[in-house]
Amino acid sequence: MSLIDLLQWRYATKKMDSSKIVPQEKVDLILEAIRLTASSSGLQPYEVLVVTNKEIREKIKAIAGDQSQVIDCSHLLIFAAWDHYTAKRINEAFDMTEEIRSFKSAAGDAYRQTLLGSYPSREAEHNFTHAAKQVYIGLGTALIAAASEQVDSTPMEGFNPKALDEILNLKEKGLRSVVMLPLGYRKADEDWLVNLKKVRRSTENFISWIK
Repeated sequence: MSLIDLLQWRYATKKMDSSKIVPQEKVDLILEAIRLTASSSGLQPYEVLVVTNKEIREKIKAIAGDQSQVIDCSHLLIFAAWDHYTAKRINEAFDMTEEIRSFKSAAGDAYRQTLLGSYPSREAEHNFTHAAKQVYIGLGTALIAAASEQVDSTPMEGFNPKALDEILNLKEKGLRSVVMLPLGYRKADEDWLVNLKKVRRSTENFISWIK
C-alpha cells in the first residue's frame, strides 16, 4: 500500500487481539524509526520504555482507565521526557555529536554554550514542557512506522502520569511519562471503531496556501 493508503488503514485501535504478538523485527523497526526522528537541537530529550511484563501492565491498566489495549497489546511503549535540561545532559549530547562526526567546530561549540547559558537556568517545568513536545514528534513517527508494518497502535494520554512514573521508577531516572503507545493487532470482530469511516477535516478547511 502507498503511504496514504496506510494512513487511511490505521486508526486508534480500541480492541486488540491478545493472542497475536508483533514480530520482533517489526518492533525493532518502529523503535529505530523513533530513534532516528527529529528533535530540537538534536538533543533527543526523552526515552522510550517497552513494557511486556504482564504484572506491570496490569498495574498500568489500573491507572489508565482500565483501557484494555494496555493488557491486550503485544508491546506497550512508554514515552518519557527529561524532567529538566541539565548541563550534563546537554554536554553529553554535544560530546556524542563530536565523537561520531570526529571533529569539533567553532559553530558547534558556540551553539553548545548558547544552550548551556539558557536551558539549565530555566524553570524545570518549562524545560519538561519543551521536552514533552519533542516526544510528540517521536510519537508521530511511531504511528507512521507502525502503519508501514501494518501494526496497529493507539496513542494514549488517558492515564495518571504521577502513578505511572512511580510504577516505572521514572523519577530516579530523571524522566516523566508523557504518552503511551500500545502496539498489536486489531480484534476486528470486537472493535466498534474498525469499520467506521475515517473522519478528518477537508483539505480546503485544513490547509492554506500563502503565495
